Amino acid sequence: MQVILIGFMGSGKTTIGQLLARTLATNHIDLDEFIMQKAQQSITEIFATKGETYFRQLEQLYLKQTLKLPGVLSTGGGTPIIAPNAALLAHSKIPIVWLSTNIQTTFQRIQNDTSRPLVNDLDTTALIKLQKKRNPLYQALANIIIPTDELTPQQIVAQIQRQLKLA
Repeated sequence: MQVILIGFMGSGKTTIGQLLARTLATNHIDLDEFIMQKAQQSITEIFATKGETYFRQLEQLYLKQTLKLPGVLSTGGGTPIIAPNAALLAHSKIPIVWLSTNIQTTFQRIQNDTSRPLVNDLDTTALIKLQKKRNPLYQALANIIIPTDELTPQQIVAQIQRQLKLA
């Protein structure tokens, strides 16, 4: 991997990951997509049939595999909150970029997205608490923090490239 993107759901990890990978002429791996492909189930189905613990086990297994591949990795929003995953990320020596969003931006982006199990299960107050709880974990891992609220995807990619000197 050349770059790892972390952040709360709706922060733009997949969109930015795809655009950054295209810009760098490399592969993009979305960890959630990778898991769904390997498990042959959607994240929602995995959560519903086998639970979050099983999903997190798959996530850890496939995180180990994807870290060895070339390209840009977009993690799931919960990937870095699990201690073994955080350790894998921290020890990877790959630059980690936190795509930071404020709660208003998060809600705008995820409010109608039924493919996110936690959005379906949590009310607004619980989502706010979850984001506030996760932000310090993202910050602790990040080499670079990019507030995405007022930026276009192209501006975010340009900032990542400048800060990592990939331009």
